[in-house]
Amino acid sequence: MRDLFVAIVVFGLLPMALRRPQVGIYLWSWIGYHNPHRLAFGWALNFPWAMIIALTTFVSLLFTKEPKRIPWTRETALLLIFVLWMCVTTYFALYPELAFDNFKKVFKVLLMTFVTLMVITNRERLNGLLWVICVSLGFYGIKGGIFTISKGGVHHVQGPDGTFFGGNNEMALVLAMTIPLLAYLRLQEKRRWLQLGLGAAMMLSAIAAIGSQSRGGLLGLAAMGLFLWLKSRNKFMTGLMIVSSVIIIGSIMPQAWYDRMNSIQTYQQDDSSMGRINAWWTAFNVAKSRITGGGMDMFKPATFWQYAPDPNIVHDVHSIYFEQMGEQGFIGFAMFMSLGLMTWMRCNQIMRVCKRDPERKWAADLAAMIQVSLVGYASAGAFLGLSYFDLFYHLIAITVIAWVLINQQQTSIPIQEMKTAGKSFTRRKAARDGL
Repeated sequence: MRDLFVAIVVFGLLPMALRRPQVGIYLWSWIGYHNPHRLAFGWALNFPWAMIIALTTFVSLLFTKEPKRIPWTRETALLLIFVLWMCVTTYFALYPELAFDNFKKVFKVLLMTFVTLMVITNRERLNGLLWVICVSLGFYGIKGGIFTISKGGVHHVQGPDGTFFGGNNEMALVLAMTIPLLAYLRLQEKRRWLQLGLGAAMMLSAIAAIGSQSRGGLLGLAAMGLFLWLKSRNKFMTGLMIVSSVIIIGSIMPQAWYDRMNSIQTYQQDDSSMGRINAWWTAFNVAKSRITGGGMDMFKPATFWQYAPDPNIVHDVHSIYFEQMGEQGFIGFAMFMSLGLMTWMRCNQIMRVCKRDPERKWAADLAAMIQVSLVGYASAGAFLGLSYFDLFYHLIAITVIAWVLINQQQTSIPIQEMKTAGKSFTRRKAARDGL
């Protein structure tokens, strides 16, 4: 039945995607974030859904008459340069075949990010994209939160196998990034029942992130929660939701969870933590020795034997920063960090321009919540390796789209005022002439 459900949704919407490329982007995002096919058990599990949707979207782009332009800003220009740099590092990778296999996956994500920039051209489409992302990822937050409460927190919350966030650590990071986007939708929603539903989804997602039993996720969630409160309009209600979540978490989590979280203070005695630190030094040494880094998927035993302080400890890097440093070198690492910083600064610019403008207040709210999401990514990502995760690059694109839209809205207001003034003048003149 699950296989059939995915097929009905995708093939049912593909004809619409041929006429409206934004529907293709929605479908791509649903498949990429929700991964419904990874929840199936039959033929749908390995069917090339993403490829079919992408090809349909490209065909739609060719035949639709609406303008197709990439908004070139400092963020999009640097993102393109970053993609080109990945091509170079893949060519000179320590393990070229492995690097190329991973690069193909990342390239598809970034290619569709640029298509998103071309297709999402108004606020209605932007809200549609945000709803798709939040429903897709919020599903796992709601499901994981209920699972954590019902099981007393004794099991780890994890994502679907074969996805970017299949592990418990990755799931915690993803939920920390999703909660602020749910908060934005809640701010914009006028229907009371949907406001309550989105608020419940936020709380359950926070409980699910804790239920992942990820120590890095706990730190990321704490940092995100603090910034969410600081950036929220209604600090009382936001604070009440945070406190309620903490009380629920404190009442259900077992002693084993507290013992695991307390091990953050004694990381020197933890094999997993020391393995990560050894991998971080390995990444630094590779970047120091090779200007192009080691290429994607370079954290292999042979790499540790040559570059690690302790070659006998082979461990995944578990850090977005050291993952980029090791795989893309210092140059790629600088680009990655600059993308995040530029997006943060653009959000500040949007908030400064729109905060006191009722017509563009939505953009200020969105920019604030994107910043909160970036805080969750930056803090939890220090201990989790998801530097190529779709949502980070989608947030960059969404920020650029919001910037373009508010500037279009700004220029359209005076024109509308001139039209209104012109009509008033015509009516007054006609009255004077006795017409």
